[in-house]
Amino acid sequence: MIAVSEVKINPGDTFEIALKKFNRKVQQAGILAEARRRSHYESPQARRKRKAAAHQRKMRRFQRAS
Repeated sequence: MIAVSEVKINPGDTFEIALKKFNRKVQQAGILAEARRRSHYESPQARRKRKAAAHQRKMRRFQRAS
């Protein structure tokens, strides 16, 4: 899957503003996180373990909020 992030730059924007917009867009799209995740092979067992741990963290957060 190829993710494409397009950033619209206004005529008065500086390079720094354009770079911030790009970084924000890439962060929201999760492109870097996916690249890091795919950089090394993850066995199915490790994937299940990681997802279960994430689910547990999410449920703990949910229980604290209520």
